[in-house]
Parts: sequence; structure tokens; C-alpha cells
Amino acid sequence: MLATVYLVFNAGYDAVADSPWSRAANGLCDEAIRLVRLLHFEMPKEPEVTGLLALLLLHDARRAARINDDGELVLLDDQDRTRWDHDQIAEGLGLVDRAPQLGPVGQYWLQAAIAAEHVGPTEPTSRKWSRICTLYDRYIEHTGPSPVVELNRAIAVSMAYGPEPALILLEPLGHRLQSYSYYHAALADVRSRFGDRPGAETAYRTAIELAPSEASRRSLTRALEQLG
Repeated sequence: MLATVYLVFNAGYDAVADSPWSRAANGLCDEAIRLVRLLHFEMPKEPEVTGLLALLLLHDARRAARINDDGELVLLDDQDRTRWDHDQIAEGLGLVDRAPQLGPVGQYWLQAAIAAEHVGPTEPTSRKWSRICTLYDRYIEHTGPSPVVELNRAIAVSMAYGPEPALILLEPLGHRLQSYSYYHAALADVRSRFGDRPGAETAYRTAIELAPSEASRRSLTRALEQLG
């Protein structure tokens, strides 16, 4: 049930990137949250139900800030926090704190804990990203390795420890993520911070070709232009 509800939410959340005002896309997000609230009402002491509700609330709280007026996808750190739903964030953060008290936590709580780091109070960046790296380590230990999670961990490593160790982690993932736009976008960002401008340009162009939405394509095109 939890996996199905999460898929419903993600379907809506991804669709909102292309059509921010789509009633159907926003309705899927709202319906997924309604369903997980029902599950939480029936099973208030189940840590993974609590974790999933926290995860959806923390992601959904940023829905209005994900697309700018030019229709571009806005990266989390660049979003206007005044457009976030801070009541929803407060509820989600409280659930993140409560879930471990109920019993052993799993993948949904770990993802919620990562989301909580992103929306919590601002603090020195390296400290936050170091904690996120630790959470990704726990997630991989719990679920087993997967290329997308390893990609996310590599991005966290780049923010916490710099581009060189991140590049060592990213390059072996290329054969498994050749058709994944966000892999090439991450590779472009790391290469640009490493000083490899030609490599960054090539990776950005590949990411643009593979972009899953027009909003992503516009955001990546802007990033490519900013290299110049």
C-alpha cells in the first residue's frame, strides 16, 4: 500500500513540473497525501506509515516554488522559501522526529530524514551534506545499492567533500545511467566545479537531450548558458 501511494504522489509531482497549474497533476499529489493520512489514522504507531506521511508532506510543501515564472525547474537550494508551506513542513518535521520512537524505521523514514535536512533551518552547508551522506549510507544498507540512490549519494558527497571524490563515484555509474538526464546534469555540475568546462558542456548537452520535461530542459539550458 505504501509503495502504491508513493507512486501516485510521484506521478503527480513529476507532472506538476510540466504543468504547474494542472488540476489532474496537483490532484494526484493531494489524493496521495489524503490516502497516507488515512493509513496513518488507522496505524498511528507504524513507523514507516509515519515516515511516508512525513516524506510526502516535506516534498509537497515545496510544490509552489519548484517552477519559476519562466517555466524553469528551480533547484531546491535556489527556491524561494517564502513560497513553501511552512505549516506542512512543521508537521513533516515533527513526524520525522516521532517515527523512530515507534519502532525500527525503513526506507520511507530515511528518505523523509533526507528531505528534512533540506528544508530545515539553514546552517553550514558541509555539515548538512555530511549528515545527508550518512543517511544515504543507511538507505543503501537498508535497501541494497541502486544506481539512482548511488547518484544521489555522489551528489551529496560533492557538496560535503568537493568535486574530486564525487567524480570518482559518478563515473562508474555512467554505463547504468546513460539515458538518465539527471545523471548527466550531476556530472556536468561536478565537472564544472572541477574546472573541466568542455566536459561540463558535453554533459549538459546530453542532459538537455534526455530531459524528461520542458521545465527541466529550460533549467538545464540556463545552466549551460551560465558556463559561458
